[in-house]
Amino acid sequence: MNHGHEPQRRTLETLNGNGTDQRNIKPSDCFASGLKTLMLLRRIGFSNKVAFFLLILTCMLNSCERNNILTQNQWGDIFKKHGIDSACFELADNSHDQIFIYNLNRCSKRFSPASTFKIFNSLVGLETNVARDENLVIPWDGTLRRESWNKDLTMREAFKVSSVPYYQELARRIGQVEMQKWLDTVRYGNKRIGPVVDEFWLNDSLQISPDEQVGFLKKLYFDKLPFSQRSQRIVRSMMLQEDSSYYKLYYKTGTQMPIRNGHRVTMAWIVGFVERMEKQKNVETKIEETHYRPYFFAMNFETKDTLMDTYPIRISILKDILRERQILE
Repeated sequence: MNHGHEPQRRTLETLNGNGTDQRNIKPSDCFASGLKTLMLLRRIGFSNKVAFFLLILTCMLNSCERNNILTQNQWGDIFKKHGIDSACFELADNSHDQIFIYNLNRCSKRFSPASTFKIFNSLVGLETNVARDENLVIPWDGTLRRESWNKDLTMREAFKVSSVPYYQELARRIGQVEMQKWLDTVRYGNKRIGPVVDEFWLNDSLQISPDEQVGFLKKLYFDKLPFSQRSQRIVRSMMLQEDSSYYKLYYKTGTQMPIRNGHRVTMAWIVGFVERMEKQKNVETKIEETHYRPYFFAMNFETKDTLMDTYPIRISILKDILRERQILE
């Protein structure tokens, strides 16, 4: 995996208008506006020191930095094709420092991570040596659930089949104090465990937004999380779902069935990243080199159809959007 320098992550702001909208505030524009603000504050009677402090605070609140956030309202048609009205999608193009987004409000809202939390749970298990590696076997407890869960599983196998009982036992072995420490250190979502250590990512105690998921995944990709490179490398390898001749697709899904306005709904996640392989000739050596360009994504949607098979729909929508952006062919 090619890990380069990770640029500073941008904060999402409210976008107005329809279609594609790009905000690009130049530093020179910000300073010109700032000088006018400073002069106005001095006329009102503020001291130079106070006026300067208020100026800095204003610039911070107004995000006087270069932003490349583009809304993609047309992606709503892709969701509607599957009968989904309440949805969002965030896609971060790391190479061009751009964020493509559908439904900013929902992307900024926190939800239960559901089984996407297995990414974090795995990292903590490995880092604390509760799991020495991804081959840790947790025996089946004998309770009949899904067929793929009804057997002894390694961490890698449990991650692939999204075994809830495996990761509940892993969380119990990690313990509430240690788990809370890592949630606080990483600043994962709202960082709340609640009274039960083996259910908090399933019962709405812990919540995270799609935008926060993207930030977390970028740090995971670039080894910027406060875990060892080994732990992060193992978890990335477990996330790999498709390995083709020109791209690698990594993701984790999650599903919850919460009650909204008195009615049961299905809430679905898919979060991850895709590496697109690009071959370029080195200007100096004239040798063709292979580079992987990463894109990070988070999708979240809800449907009142509790019988909907959301897994293939998530994959279909994801690939439709990646093809639209010409990341996949």
